[in-house]
Amino acid sequence: MRTRLAIAALSVLLVATGCGSGASGSSDDRPQVVTAFYPLQFLTQRIGGDQVAITDLTKPGAEPHDVELNPRQVGTISDADLVVYLKGFQPAVDQAVGQEAGDKGFDVGSTVELLAAAESHEHGGEEEGEHAEGGKDPHVWLDPVRFATITDQLGDRLAQADPAHATDHRARAAALHAELDKLNEEYAARLKTCERREIVTSHTAFAYLAARYDLHEVGITGISPEAEASPQRLADVAKEAKETGATTIFFETLVSPKVAETIAKEVGARTAVLDPIEGKTDPNADYFTMMRANLTALTEALGCTS
Repeated sequence: MRTRLAIAALSVLLVATGCGSGASGSSDDRPQVVTAFYPLQFLTQRIGGDQVAITDLTKPGAEPHDVELNPRQVGTISDADLVVYLKGFQPAVDQAVGQEAGDKGFDVGSTVELLAAAESHEHGGEEEGEHAEGGKDPHVWLDPVRFATITDQLGDRLAQADPAHATDHRARAAALHAELDKLNEEYAARLKTCERREIVTSHTAFAYLAARYDLHEVGITGISPEAEASPQRLADVAKEAKETGATTIFFETLVSPKVAETIAKEVGARTAVLDPIEGKTDPNADYFTMMRANLTALTEALGCTS
């Protein structure tokens, strides 16, 4: 009899322990939020704070455009309380969200007006718009004003997913919005008066930044950083760089600088990093430090005096 009672008690304990671990096997009872890549992870962490548990689908230092998901990551999407992504940027994430997330998916691109890819690279040729779904440019986080709007909407979605801390989420979103407003003011002031307004970049990721601050982007390749520029395109970029007096050819952190270095050598310019902030390679950096580093690089390259 005692043996039967002991077995029964052990069974109850095992069942209770299993239930407490949750569907994903985690004992963390905070809302589970999945983010698709770094800028969205940054927003979610700043707004949710320690009151949410965040899993990011793109490893630090990885190129996010063509991320592939393993079965465990797909399961994480299925178990999440909220999935924060940008439709059209990462096809594998779009597919998993469509199949597993249901109404828990939050497409940040649905909250702001996205630029058409054709607007972002007027010399892009046949590669134009092929990467972004519907011909939209996904690099919206490089415009602090649009990013602030996304911040407000994400604050509301986190409040819905975690009503016990709704006030906290909305308050942090408001504070982050104010920081983004300040960043926008810094950009506008420092880029107001410059000798040049053309920026030559390795791939056309900076259309939102250029549109916001009255710059003209000359991209060596189009929306996709993996696209290869034709010899004619390279010649055209070199010619335009010479004509506009470009002193700097920009390359980015997650893509080889070789093409940018070739053009820089031809036109007698230097190279420098302009970070599209699609991923993070420096663990001590964040969105704001990277955006301000970009601002410094731009003011030096463009001869700004403000």
